[in-house]
Amino acid sequence: MTLRELINSVDSEQYNESPLYQKLRETKPEYGSNKRIQVKLVDGEIAITNVHVGSMGDIITYPIDVDPDLNISKVQLLDAILHELSSNGFSDSEASDFWSDFDNLQKAKIIR
Repeated sequence: MTLRELINSVDSEQYNESPLYQKLRETKPEYGSNKRIQVKLVDGEIAITNVHVGSMGDIITYPIDVDPDLNISKVQLLDAILHELSSNGFSDSEASDFWSDFDNLQKAKIIR
């Protein structure tokens, strides 16, 4: 399952207050990559890797590999991924501003 498929498979009403969820839901898939989102348990915590690379259009096409020993629901999985994508502490307005800037190609050129 890809991140896009996961997003489309959960009840969207419970994420009405999440600008990050809304942005990911609206994002059109792009080229994708051979990268995969990795989900495993590390020291009793869910660890998510490979979500901080590429564009949002790429990230939503990444397949999700969940450790077979990890018993996790789709909602728990999506919550953990959204938490990791939000850099564990952005406020909703900061997250919205970040993702608006993330898709701004003019700013991307300036940063590079």
